[in-house]
Amino acid sequence: MRLSCVMSPPKIPTDLGTTSTEDLLARRRALAGEIGDAQRVLAGSLVEQHRRCGRPGCSCAGGDGHGPYAYFSPRQIEKGRLRYVPARLVAVVRRYLDRSVEVEALLAEISAINVELLARRELT
Repeated sequence: MRLSCVMSPPKIPTDLGTTSTEDLLARRRALAGEIGDAQRVLAGSLVEQHRRCGRPGCSCAGGDGHGPYAYFSPRQIEKGRLRYVPARLVAVVRRYLDRSVEVEALLAEISAINVELLARRELT
């Protein structure tokens, strides 16, 4: 079961300087349209851990522990605090994490287009 969300830098086109302003504006509109519903995003990662219960004589004391259990690790807010994810929500959390990566990539490309438009003094 894959439980991590590895962030890789967004792929931003390098040919923006040679693209016409009209095409840049059209691309920016198309990218903005792809963002769609941005309510279902989570920035962070999903991690898997085993836990020991602390009961004397439990098999977890000498082994791997109970689990695995899924936890969400937020990227920015309350950094370092893990939040338990019930098994029934793991797939939902994974979709939200994946969607967050998609939205961030779209925003990065929109920002790059806006930088090029600003350099041309055509930012609108």
